[in-house]
Amino acid sequence: MIQLTRLNGTILLVNEEFIEIAEDTPDTVITMQNGHRYVVKEKTAEIMEHIAEAKTEYAEKLFARLIAEKNN
Repeated sequence: MIQLTRLNGTILLVNEEFIEIAEDTPDTVITMQNGHRYVVKEKTAEIMEHIAEAKTEYAEKLFARLIAEKNN
């Protein structure tokens, strides 16, 4: 999940796997696969960075677990 910020300053955790569309119009609007829409402070480029970081972290954890299992 990635952490984003609503316009009122509250934190929103979003499962990045279910983002269908993210657009800057001029506020950033995220549309989820279920049709829910969220307006957030982060621009789409920043959201993409958050997604890349989350996927990298997931891959690193998975790789570490596979190495640990192989060594046992």
